Amino acid sequence: MDHKFLLEAILEHLDEGILVVDTNANVTFFNEPATDIAGITPDKAIGKNILEIFPDLTPKTSTFYRVLKTRKPVIDHVQTYMNHRGKLVSTVTSTLPLIENGELVGALEIYKDLTLVNDMADKISSLQKELFKKNGQHRTYKGNGTIYTFADIIGQSLIMETLKYKAQKIADSTSPVLVYGETGTGKELIVQAIHNASSSRRNNPFIAQNCAAMPQTLLEGILFGTSAGSFTGARDKPGLFELADGGTLFLDEIDSMDTDLQAKLLRVLQDGIIRRLGSAKTLKVDVRVMAACGKHPLRAVQEKTLREDLYYRLNVVSMFIPPLKERKEDIPLLAAHFIKTYNRKLNKNVTGMSPQTAGLLQQYNWPGNVRELKFTIEGIMNFIEGDTIDLKVLPPDVSPLLASQPKQAAPEETPGQLPPLEKAVDAYEKELIERAVETANGNYAKAARLLKVPRQTLHNKVKKYGISWKATVK
Repeated sequence: MDHKFLLEAILEHLDEGILVVDTNANVTFFNEPATDIAGITPDKAIGKNILEIFPDLTPKTSTFYRVLKTRKPVIDHVQTYMNHRGKLVSTVTSTLPLIENGELVGALEIYKDLTLVNDMADKISSLQKELFKKNGQHRTYKGNGTIYTFADIIGQSLIMETLKYKAQKIADSTSPVLVYGETGTGKELIVQAIHNASSSRRNNPFIAQNCAAMPQTLLEGILFGTSAGSFTGARDKPGLFELADGGTLFLDEIDSMDTDLQAKLLRVLQDGIIRRLGSAKTLKVDVRVMAACGKHPLRAVQEKTLREDLYYRLNVVSMFIPPLKERKEDIPLLAAHFIKTYNRKLNKNVTGMSPQTAGLLQQYNWPGNVRELKFTIEGIMNFIEGDTIDLKVLPPDVSPLLASQPKQAAPEETPGQLPPLEKAVDAYEKELIERAVETANGNYAKAARLLKVPRQTLHNKVKKYGISWKATVK
């Protein structure tokens, strides 16, 4: 197939606009969807300086001039400006430097009408409200959006008993809470239990938002709300802080939040006042903020993904959720709990597991933590025919062969027996990608950010190496 024809077909059906300029910010390529955001046709745009096309922009406010000067990309930047026809438009833009053989040759910008993006935010917000209502109809906790209490925290190990004691102790506090631990350890379970143990908040909303699951350009509006006229297509819409008034707002993966937005969150934590995007009016809210981090928060501070000042404000009450391998004495209790759960859900009558199986489950390190144990039991329960879980029904990951035999280290290379460089590089690259995908729990967009590569590049390499990961719900 002719690549030129293929490229033209792709460009014709994109709903994003594309602008390319040279080092003087003169347009060398222009393609735009039918939305007519820029207000100018390609034949009239080519050769013009970007400031001629958008007359109210200046070298200081233009992302093109900034990128040409700094050689650094500007990603997901929200701009409101006058287009070539004098119409006020709002866009989400990503502007990238074009460097060829080490030399800057221009810049590329991809932009999208913010109205379309805002429509997506409205749909997400509506779904959250609908789910919130549905939760209220089916849960015994008076429709506050939760399903867990302290009774759901299974464990008799000293570390878990201490954790539950601390969590119950601060249930009626107004202080923010920061929980951290590996994926699958039960961070949201803990914060829901704290909310439901609070005498002043348990009958009010508990609202959770994963900061990594939402484009940063939308997250601010979702948290603080929007005001009509703040940008093209914007409507009056409450944010999650308003919806959670009187209750709890849980911000998962807080270290994935844009640091500028973290600064605004810090202000809310300090004075309890919010302002919708585009509004001059301020609102006082009573919201207890609980946040979660998948790594030690000090490490996130060192990596500059969590602001130091926000860390100190959130860290008033800090709780570490231990991985399952650090509380293996709780595994039999958890397994029995999940067997009981899936007996009811799957209409089974499993009475327990053999002693050999129970011992093997305690030997396994459970890299996916409690979540992995839960879904392992669920998988077994779907196919089991008898009333006892024994060794033969265990999945390969926790089979006796794999559990009893540690992974063999690669043999040491001796001089003259080095592997081919290409093969060694591929093996190392595959290992890094697998680690990133595992850390991101199958979220390839997040894995790409961890590796600092474009998402499409990551997808190509995942396909090349045959890497797969079944993402689980947090």
